[in-house]
Amino acid sequence: MKIRRGRSRARTAISCIIALICIAGMGYSGYKIIEWKIDSNKTVEQAEQVEEAGKVEELEDSEQTETIATNEPPNTPYWNYIKMKLIDVDFNELSKINSEVSGWIQVSGTNINYPFVKTSNNDFYLNHSFDKGYSKAGWVFSDFRNRADGTDRNLILYAHGRYDATMFGTLRNILTSGWLNNSDNFTVRTVNNSVSELWQVFSVYKIPTTNDYIQTSFSSDDEFGRFAELLRQRSAHDFKTTVSPTDNILTLSTCYSSSERVVLHAKLIKRAPRE
Repeated sequence: MKIRRGRSRARTAISCIIALICIAGMGYSGYKIIEWKIDSNKTVEQAEQVEEAGKVEELEDSEQTETIATNEPPNTPYWNYIKMKLIDVDFNELSKINSEVSGWIQVSGTNINYPFVKTSNNDFYLNHSFDKGYSKAGWVFSDFRNRADGTDRNLILYAHGRYDATMFGTLRNILTSGWLNNSDNFTVRTVNNSVSELWQVFSVYKIPTTNDYIQTSFSSDDEFGRFAELLRQRSAHDFKTTVSPTDNILTLSTCYSSSERVVLHAKLIKRAPRE
């Protein structure tokens, strides 16, 4: 009898421990969900604040508007894209919130419509918001090696792929048939302190984590041409466009999973200096 009672007590103790572990696990999970939701709400509020401060507006073409020379054949979407209006924002107001503001980006067919920032490293804005407050959502930022003044051969922007559709969360759309079947989606507009720019998408893909697409400097046009062609051939969709050794390109990169990235590349097709 004593042995049975001892075994019974042991089983009861083990059951209690397991129950406590489960309760603790659920409590921790609940805490993380609440923490994520609070962070999400703050990110949405921050985005609304900066959009109001930025006062994004479209610009009419002027004598200073430049269309980038291209070998695009007639009757391709390019000829419609270059008719699109460029955008401008109020950097004076944005810089009052964050002096490290570097530009603004809009990606067609997504929710991406944010100012982007630049600092001396690629770490700070992984967990800080536009106002530099701590946030696991982070913010959109350019590679610290970029100049972001309209002279970069490969301007690279990063942000978290948030499941609440903030930051680069909707960049996942670029791999869906709904996005790829609509050629109106294949443009990106940016503006920085120097110039407003329009970009045409030429490559999208999902790839295991690598850094071979985040090169920012090139020893020659030939090296850049080989680099751009590698990116074009990697695309999961044939955009039926070319990239020349003298082009400038834009790269957007975000996480798809813990070991994969979603990437978009676009080439510059139109620009105008800011007044």
